[in-house]
Amino acid sequence: MNGITATMHRSLQSIKETERAIKDIKDFFQVSLASELRLTRVTAPLFLPAGTGYNDNLNGVERPVRFPVPALGGAEVEVVQSLAKWKRAALADYGFSPGYGLYTDMNAIRADEALDAIHSLYVDQWDWEKVIAPSDRNLAVLKSTVRGIYSALKRLEFHLHDRYPELPIDLPEDIAFVHAQEALDRYPSLSPREREDALASEYGAVFLIGIGAALSDGKPHDGRAPDYDDWSTMNKDGFPGLNGDILVWNSPLGRALELSSMGIRVDPQALERQLGLSGQEDRRELAFHKRLLAGELPPSIGGGIGQSRVCMHFLRKAHIGEIQVGVWPDSMRRDCASRGIALL
Repeated sequence: MNGITATMHRSLQSIKETERAIKDIKDFFQVSLASELRLTRVTAPLFLPAGTGYNDNLNGVERPVRFPVPALGGAEVEVVQSLAKWKRAALADYGFSPGYGLYTDMNAIRADEALDAIHSLYVDQWDWEKVIAPSDRNLAVLKSTVRGIYSALKRLEFHLHDRYPELPIDLPEDIAFVHAQEALDRYPSLSPREREDALASEYGAVFLIGIGAALSDGKPHDGRAPDYDDWSTMNKDGFPGLNGDILVWNSPLGRALELSSMGIRVDPQALERQLGLSGQEDRRELAFHKRLLAGELPPSIGGGIGQSRVCMHFLRKAHIGEIQVGVWPDSMRRDCASRGIALL
């Protein structure tokens, strides 16, 4: 099965124990994250009006789940794919000041997701966004914020070990920072995923900077929508990108596991540039993009932290279906059963 290297897997908890631990993780981590980044919890939408640009279009090819609403005269709404853009508008609408922000308990459906050990149709995240000053749109602020999130993850790891001694403490004390171009230079013969595996294996935890911009081989490390993360502004190290992913080495999978995608958000100039680079200039006419280009939205930094993936990693699960109830191909269920993996 894609992503699992071990022949057999032994869960450290029963299903009931797993369910209790999942609640423990979610209760503990969101409080720790909110305290670390100075965030206030707000209610998240499950769906948004179609055609406004507020829903995240991810890489631009994924189909949002869409349906008409008779009470709105047949107007269509879309189930969220993430809240990357909605959150930034909420910062303005709710009146947050620089240095403060919000987080949500986000639930999404991604109908086109390829199903494997770490991907499902259902996505649950702590989606967060924070107002920053224009002068804070730099690499130092990005790294400082990453370290804050990593500190919250480290506290969670100790909390879980204290309550469930069978769960080890193995995250390194500090998270490493590597740019995607540096990773390509170090491992030119490896694919992007293989580079992530190599870095996570070496460091234990790494923030891979610069996701979305073309590297020296003419290809981006991975796709990124043009209208939330700033992946085209040159940072102080001379590389493009003020965004990235938090990766950790996951022993049950024997590979890197992405826990968070985040970044400093586009300003009007970066939005114009990235819409041009991606050939999506028509998005300028959408409601969200008009507000951003008009200077109505504050500078911000934000991202999403996968709830099921955090639970999966710290509870030493080999499949995301051990954390969340999902729909899986029969062949995957049979394969999991043969390996001792109990899908919910």
